Amino acid sequence: MQTKEKVLEVKGLKMHFPITGGVFSRVVGHVKALDGINFDVIKGETLGLVGESGCGKSTTGRCIIRLNEPTAGQVIFHSERGKVDLLELDRDAMRPYRSEIQMIFQDPYSSMNPRMTVMDIISEPLLIHCPEMNQKAREDAVHYLLDKVGLRKDQAMRYPHEFSGGQRQRIGIARALSTNPKLIIADEPVSALDVSVQAQVINLMMDLQEEFGLTYIFIAHGLSVVKHISSRIAVMYLGNMVELGDAEQVYNHPVHPYTKALLSATPMADPRAEKKQRIILQGDVPSPTNKPSGCGFRTRCPLAQASCAEAAPELRLLASGRKVACPFVEEAE
Repeated sequence: MQTKEKVLEVKGLKMHFPITGGVFSRVVGHVKALDGINFDVIKGETLGLVGESGCGKSTTGRCIIRLNEPTAGQVIFHSERGKVDLLELDRDAMRPYRSEIQMIFQDPYSSMNPRMTVMDIISEPLLIHCPEMNQKAREDAVHYLLDKVGLRKDQAMRYPHEFSGGQRQRIGIARALSTNPKLIIADEPVSALDVSVQAQVINLMMDLQEEFGLTYIFIAHGLSVVKHISSRIAVMYLGNMVELGDAEQVYNHPVHPYTKALLSATPMADPRAEKKQRIILQGDVPSPTNKPSGCGFRTRCPLAQASCAEAAPELRLLASGRKVACPFVEEAE
C-alpha cells in the first residue's frame, strides 16, 4: 500500500431495524444491527470485515451503498467529484456515485436475472451510467471484462443457468468492474463456492486489484480467507467493532478477548502445525433486540469489570498501531 489517501470514512454508523407487533403493527422494539461503528478505508487496500453471523458485517456494506437506509451516522466518500456524505444525498444525487462504488453479492445464483444474457447483465450498468456509449462500445467492453475474469467472449450470449457457481461469481465481478469503480464491496463473495473454487476467485480478485488499483471492503466468515486477501482486518461483534489493525497483527497476535476466541476456533489445515488452545466463551450471544448495557461483549468476557456496564468502549489506539474497544487489553497481552 503506497498511500494513506482515504477513499471512505464511516463515522457513527447506526442501523436499527424496527420490530412491529400487535393489531396495529406498532413499533415495539428495534434490532440494533449496527450501533455506532467508525472506520476508514485507505486507497488501494483491502479491509476485511469479520465476525460471526448476525454481527452486522453485511449490513455495514449495504448501508454504505444505501441498499439499507442507515438510522444515523456519516459515510464520507472521497470521489473524483470531491468529498461527499453519501447519507445526505437523495436518490437522484446518489446515482452518479453508484458508478464509483460497486458491490459483489454473496449468492451468485440469486444476484442475476435468469432471463438476461451475460452480455445484458454486464452491460446494464454501462447503459445506466454511460448512456453516451454505443452498442458496439458496450459489447467490446463486455468482451474485455469477460477476458479479464477468465471467461470466453463467446459465452456472452449465454444465460446464468448455463454456468457453474464459480463462473457466475466471475460474471458478478465483471459486472462490478464495468463502471471502473473506485471502491468495491465484496459481501461474502466466496462463501457459496467450493473450497478449490474459492481460492481461484480470491486470487482473481487480488490480480484485478493490482492491475486496476482497486480498493476492497471484503466481508467474510472465513478468517483464513480474510487473512490471505486483506491488508487490515476489522473484527465485529453484535453491531460494534472490537478490533481493527494490520492483518498479520490481528491474525497472529489478537488482543481483544473476542478476537482471541474467534481465532482459536479456526480449524488448522496443517496437522503438523502447533494447535492453538481453544477458548470457550461462556454464555450465548445476546439478542440484538436486547443488548447488554455498556459493552455488548461484557456478559461473555473474561476481563469484564463493573465499569463495563456503564458505557460502550470506543476504539482506542494501542502502541502497536491497532485499535481495540477494550480498556483492559494491556492486562491480556
